[in-house]
Amino acid sequence: MRFKDRVVAITGSGSGIGRVMAQRFASEGAKVAVIDWKGDKAEEVAAEIGGTAHAFRADVSKGAEVKTMVKEVASRLGPVDVLVNNAAIADGDDILKIDEPTWERDVSVVLKSVFLCSQAVLPSMIERRGGVIVNITSVNGLSALGNEAYSAAKAGVINLTQGIAVRYGHHGIRCNAIAPGTIRTPIWQERIDRDPVVFERLVKWYPLGRVGEPEDIANAAMFLASDDAGWITGTVLTVDGGLLAGNYRMTRELLTEAKDEKLE
Repeated sequence: MRFKDRVVAITGSGSGIGRVMAQRFASEGAKVAVIDWKGDKAEEVAAEIGGTAHAFRADVSKGAEVKTMVKEVASRLGPVDVLVNNAAIADGDDILKIDEPTWERDVSVVLKSVFLCSQAVLPSMIERRGGVIVNITSVNGLSALGNEAYSAAKAGVINLTQGIAVRYGHHGIRCNAIAPGTIRTPIWQERIDRDPVVFERLVKWYPLGRVGEPEDIANAAMFLASDDAGWITGTVLTVDGGLLAGNYRMTRELLTEAKDEKLE
């Protein structure tokens, strides 16, 4: 029971990766704050988990709602020991087509929320000389893969992760990030409805031969949040099936081209 009686707050945990993380942390003894802007979804997840979980409705891109939510978590469960910043949205694709409200919404939910939630829990962590923040970023924050507003915000999350780790490490606080590749979550359903074989087409870019599952990210989050990672801070753990390591299919084609050129 790695998280027995620890308070773990997870944003965007009403579905997808966040939902699975909430379930997994609870299974390891944590008191889980299920946080989502859709209150009914948070309630569903908390009910699935049972007595160790409580639902909290908050738009984490809004400072007043974040402050109220963190106070409610502390009142009902206790001060936050582990914060997982998972909430995200990705509506803006192609910089020439993104309008200003879409850009601002993507950046607010993806990046500003990490600032607001971290700012809200850090004073208590400093006072207690310890705490863990795990930020869910993306391979999009490390490479050009489209969705420019989302991707730029995810890149900002990486730098903010490093800043928190360096500035507050002497208080016993660790802060790390996880950069997932393609993960099979409900957010893909609309795309699947239009293109039923989208995952089959994406698989060819992944050296491990599959897209990720929410459990893959939950496993990484639990490790980074646990005492097993006690000397790890300020790092970005890519959980991407080898995507960013390189593409063998492309490499093979390049090698073939080079071989053909030598034969000419």
